[in-house]
Amino acid sequence: MTPVMSRVRRHTVRRGLLCAVAAAGAWSLGIGGTATAATITDPQSRQWYLDAMHADEIWKTATGEGIKVAVIDSGVNPSTPSLKGQVLKGVDFTGVKGEATDDFDGHGTSMAELIAGTGNGGGLKGLAPGAKIIPYRVSDTELQNREKVNAFDMREAIRAAADSDAQIINVSMASDYYNADIRDAVEYAQSKGKLLFAGAGNGAKKGNKKQYPAAYPEAIAVAGTGPDGMVSDYSQHGDWIDIAAPADDIPGWCDTAFDVYCDGDGGTSSATAIASATAALIWSKHPDWTGNQVLRVMFESAARGEDWKPGTVSTYLGHGVVRPNAHLNRGLGKPGDPNISPLTNERVGGKPGSSASSAPSAPGSSQAPKDKAADDAAMASSSSKNADGNGQLGLIIGGVAVVAVLAGAGVFVARRRRTA
Repeated sequence: MTPVMSRVRRHTVRRGLLCAVAAAGAWSLGIGGTATAATITDPQSRQWYLDAMHADEIWKTATGEGIKVAVIDSGVNPSTPSLKGQVLKGVDFTGVKGEATDDFDGHGTSMAELIAGTGNGGGLKGLAPGAKIIPYRVSDTELQNREKVNAFDMREAIRAAADSDAQIINVSMASDYYNADIRDAVEYAQSKGKLLFAGAGNGAKKGNKKQYPAAYPEAIAVAGTGPDGMVSDYSQHGDWIDIAAPADDIPGWCDTAFDVYCDGDGGTSSATAIASATAALIWSKHPDWTGNQVLRVMFESAARGEDWKPGTVSTYLGHGVVRPNAHLNRGLGKPGDPNISPLTNERVGGKPGSSASSAPSAPGSSQAPKDKAADDAAMASSSSKNADGNGQLGLIIGGVAVVAVLAGAGVFVARRRRTA
């Protein structure tokens, strides 16, 4: 049976029935905040991470031009001032009356603006304003409770995005439940050379269960951080986390009226969008690279503490916090083998017909570690001050120093090669 998609307003998961039939799981979409969140008239002033990342410097080098991002979400409204001219023809998979450009919640439009918004009319500025958005509309629990929907919309949307000319797939959604058909779709997307970013989820305080599709080996799981550099207390964690991005205090559209933005907590949905935009920036500078190379550079150029040992991955931040300026303007990160996935270290999603034999760049940088990895019992911090999780991990995002406080023991682990 297929999972039900429900919306998460940071800490709240709503569950429902799909066509009155109990389903195998619940999906969540997180933008943060609530229906009573305060409205704001200047959302750009709340986009703190753009200054931290030195976005103005980044945009002199790359804007995401030539890159298309598939946004699998509640739909994308192409008529907001910030998205005019940015949204391409998409597909509706909900089975409900409407099109991919009919956003039934406002969440998908917010994600699209965080990725590729121009900022016109005072709207949200996208980190990759030169990129284009392809919307794929899928249902959430609230829509499922109101309408009869297509029970297979997520699987179909991922496969359609994989077959499209979008290079990046953004899934700001999460489910507690493994679904073999959706896993196959994610694996198919990777085989087609796509990068699929998915939110880690906002339920760290409520069980901290693995979230899907983020926890599938072929997806890139994105955790969240705040303006002070602290790992978001709601951001789910585990050895399946791949990378982190800004999440807290990021605004979005209040509702489907699209009249005003609301102050919100962002959630790992926003972090996912920012990670997707980071990939778009790097790929636009290197259009001949494969997704494997783009992702490897993202991992290698991510912000980490000085004590972070090479070849280790944080269960809270993955390979670190996205830092596009570090590669775009400082050259950090090596692309490595175009045919080897830095997620699984397997040959997949590379250039057709390529016989490249070079191995991925050595983990002496901060490359994703190879197959050999430690057991849970071997979890260790990179210094004694972090062994109990109460130390402070200094991170640099585009040259601005911030501090991440990682709660819980066993922050740093050598990543297992992830298999089904």
